Amino acid sequence: MRPEISATLTRLLALVRKEFLALLKDRRSRMVLIVPPMIQLLVFGYAATFDLKEIPYALYNEDRGIASRDLVAAFDGASAFHRVATLRAENEIAPLVDTREVLVVLHIGPRFSAELLSGGSAPLQVIVDGRNSNTAMIALGYVRNLVDRYNRAWIAERGLQAPPARLETRAWFNPNLESRWFFVPGIIGMLTLVTTMLVTALTVAREREQGTFDQLLVTPLRPWEILLGKALPGFLIGMVQGTVILLITTLWFQVPLLGSLPALYAGLALFLLSGVGAGLLISSLAVTQHQGLLGAFLFMVPAVILSGFATPIANMPEAVQLITLIDPLRYFLIILRKVFLEGAGFDVLSDQYWPMAIIGAVSLALASWLFRHRMY
Repeated sequence: MRPEISATLTRLLALVRKEFLALLKDRRSRMVLIVPPMIQLLVFGYAATFDLKEIPYALYNEDRGIASRDLVAAFDGASAFHRVATLRAENEIAPLVDTREVLVVLHIGPRFSAELLSGGSAPLQVIVDGRNSNTAMIALGYVRNLVDRYNRAWIAERGLQAPPARLETRAWFNPNLESRWFFVPGIIGMLTLVTTMLVTALTVAREREQGTFDQLLVTPLRPWEILLGKALPGFLIGMVQGTVILLITTLWFQVPLLGSLPALYAGLALFLLSGVGAGLLISSLAVTQHQGLLGAFLFMVPAVILSGFATPIANMPEAVQLITLIDPLRYFLIILRKVFLEGAGFDVLSDQYWPMAIIGAVSLALASWLFRHRMY
């Protein structure tokens, strides 16, 4: 190895070691690296779900026939439905919905059984609390599923003619429609972004605030070596943390990993490159650690919202969709979900790699220019 390269590597390793020691010796930094990501992983893994485990419902049954009894038995026997009230009059419905005591009210009319026994169809009224539209739609879907099963059982037991067309649904990539399979892989991207941004956004600002930045400048380190030495710890910490969260996702939460692991790590490396670049860009502008911390959160909150983590990008206004094109988390979430659920590899994900590479290269170039500008 040439002496110049060997000297450069020695200086870089010394600076990287210094950065790790500064992080690990600081109690607050250790807490930021370990405790919040684990708490967030558990909270999102268990709490961030679209599944409804219990739907409180009220029954207003004006019919005492066999058909209504069978339907009520189907609802009472379903694990997701929990009857909290049996109503005697229509004016009892509104107070229960207004106070959120029930999510669904099932109203069976007085001629429900008679109309079904005569071979016709009977109306069934379902009143849903629509203040949370997403929860209401999920609850309504559960009701439809129960009623469809009831209809099929009624037709089969009485030898009636089946409907001419029947809808059979099958969910690809997530056959049981487990929302955890959708959310938890995305947490890998979100938490690695948070940690990487915090580590890199505070690194140069910490040197300036503690008065050690000038001491760093009188060392033999060149400006690009200082910048690289500041970037490597955040990158390595992100890779380690991403690996730990990946193991928890697959082993603890039992989310299947169907695709290529090298393709996933290639995406993680490019995503961390763009995150480190954005963090260094913020750190080069910040004078104090408080400014660096504020800048990191100003970047992370829009990045998560615009990434498609919780809401589809296709539902956003066109102007906002254009802004999402410069969000690296958008591309990494696609990689995560395609690798985990669709079994994708490099051939499918190539169009997600190059945007992150461009974002990382541009942000690192801007950070380098700002670093030299602020230094001199």
